Amino acid sequence: MSEIAITPKPPYYAVIFVSKRTNGDNGYSKMSEKMVELASNQKGFLGVESARDTGIGITVSYWDSLEAIKTWKEHATHKIAQERGKSEWYESFALRVCKVERDSFFEM
Repeated sequence: MSEIAITPKPPYYAVIFVSKRTNGDNGYSKMSEKMVELASNQKGFLGVESARDTGIGITVSYWDSLEAIKTWKEHATHKIAQERGKSEWYESFALRVCKVERDSFFEM
């Protein structure tokens, strides 16, 4: 994902997931693609942005409501990915849920 998500006029919600990966892929890339595909089909999903360098990754997903975020958190396949993340893919991670009250965009 290298595009900036196009989001509606605020308010909406952002889920910020920051992670430090373990060594090796171990199926991570395939699951990551599947998560984006599944999330994008969930009611209330607005977009996603993701970046990773050699040390840390940041993924921000945007949602129209806290209920949509809760529904995604409880999605069966997402729960499998969460467990594999804890047991195989991440040395550490942080998850933050924020209400976006203002935004602005620039494009050349």
